[in-house]
Amino acid sequence: MCLTFLEKIEETTMNSKKSRSKEMGRDFGPVTFGRALWAYRKSKEITQKDFALFLGVSIKALRNIEKGLRIPSPGLAAKIARQLGKSEAFWIQLVFQDMLRVAELDYPISVV
Repeated sequence: MCLTFLEKIEETTMNSKKSRSKEMGRDFGPVTFGRALWAYRKSKEITQKDFALFLGVSIKALRNIEKGLRIPSPGLAAKIARQLGKSEAFWIQLVFQDMLRVAELDYPISVV
């Protein structure tokens, strides 16, 4: 079975297997909140404008999140996860991983 980018990162992040995470990093670059959100939007073939309206954020905010210029708060990540019908823990974990990456701190994050 061929997994989509989003399915791969959900599987990797929630199982927190380092070797799988490194493999994902080689294939796609670091798994970030913005990349995961972009992959979700693209897989559903939704425009940024429509997706921003659906999520309740501005188009500029969505664009900056997808490009990695902005890391959402854990609260916004949870809100987005609920809107998508996805695991809040997964999306919040991505936010904290992004925050650590920006701070150049190499610590694994696990949200229970």
